[in-house]
Amino acid sequence: MPQSENVVAVILGGGAGSRLFPLTRERSKPAVPLGGKYRLIDVPVSNCINSSIMRIFVLTQYNSASLNRHISQTYRFSSFSAGFVEILAAEQRKDSPDWFQGTADAVRQILPHLRDSRVKTLLILSGDHLYRMDYRKFLERHYSTNADVTISVIPSTPEDAQGFGLLKTDSVGKITEFREKPKGDALEAMRVDTTNFGLTEEESERRPYLASMGIYVFDYEKLLELLGADENAVDFGGELIPSAIDKYNVQAHLFDGYWEDIGTIRAFYEANLDLASPLPKFNFFDTDSPIYTRSRYLPPSKIHDCDIDNSMVSEGCILNGVHARTSIIGLRSRIDGGVRIESSIIMGSDFYESIDEIKANIERGVPHIGIGTNTSVRRAIIDKNVRIGKNVKLLNHAGVDNYDDPRGSFFIREGIIIVPKGAVVSDGTEI
Repeated sequence: MPQSENVVAVILGGGAGSRLFPLTRERSKPAVPLGGKYRLIDVPVSNCINSSIMRIFVLTQYNSASLNRHISQTYRFSSFSAGFVEILAAEQRKDSPDWFQGTADAVRQILPHLRDSRVKTLLILSGDHLYRMDYRKFLERHYSTNADVTISVIPSTPEDAQGFGLLKTDSVGKITEFREKPKGDALEAMRVDTTNFGLTEEESERRPYLASMGIYVFDYEKLLELLGADENAVDFGGELIPSAIDKYNVQAHLFDGYWEDIGTIRAFYEANLDLASPLPKFNFFDTDSPIYTRSRYLPPSKIHDCDIDNSMVSEGCILNGVHARTSIIGLRSRIDGGVRIESSIIMGSDFYESIDEIKANIERGVPHIGIGTNTSVRRAIIDKNVRIGKNVKLLNHAGVDNYDDPRGSFFIREGIIIVPKGAVVSDGTEI
């Protein structure tokens, strides 16, 4: 990549995160915990750092306090470096009185903050995807084709393609057409020969579509032209990209690794549990491209008389007589004897309770933070700082698909039980 190119990354924090509710009830989407000790935002930020892109803005407007705290406590570059990770929250100004209306509008509204950065190339990323990418290859494709815009695409099967924006290209990868979530004949018309991008004929037959990953490289001046040409355009995928294809050199960059859009409870649940499998699709154990997160300096976990398999246990946990299968056990989890956990995500706690605090809570009939004795948890997501008492059964025996508890103490989404942050589940409760 030419050293003269001045690259800035902008990570879009997303909207209200309604599809990830209740995990987003008190936090923004990028701040949702991942893999027992990380947060979703750590993935794109780490990809940037591993790609030597050190000037990073994160755009948010919903429940951004925990994200702000995580960013400020985690990403502190050297005083002798020009690098930064900075939160840009939506703000109301005389010339822009509204909150972010969409992805393109969010970038339009933060342009005043970019003017002093001498940006030549803008890398636009999403804050809720799980993947590992060297953005330098993405940028090399952009520069080598003299592109105005480059879109990262992933080969897709017909079943998956219906949920994405699809692209058609010519034989050298220049994008000629874009359609948002086509169906039927419109979907069939978007087939391309993906052997032109290096896929085998067999693989090309299985994945004949090019799906937009929602990440872009823009020549900064061309982006200003696009944003200025239509002040009413608020979205990249639905409005700006189709407009750019008609006017500019828009290229495709093929990414053929693991990529998951963690935008729904089921996608979040399945991607997390896969991390604990013997051969996960996304591997945190990569010394060349590590995923960074906050250093907490916690003690090693204490594990007594436990039977744990196909699971991940984070730092600072105290586990006594726990049976766990295919599960994630997060930071500072305190789990008592006789507890059975199956196919579940336990996010852990933000702090430790002292022995005196635990005794005082017991006297008041309040469970300690964690999971009490002889409790069973299956196909569930237990958010942070949750208090689950003794002899509780979180099993969804009735097979309920979706449900909202009137008191807000638990939810069910696609058969997955979710206990939200800070909730209390009393002794003997059965769900």
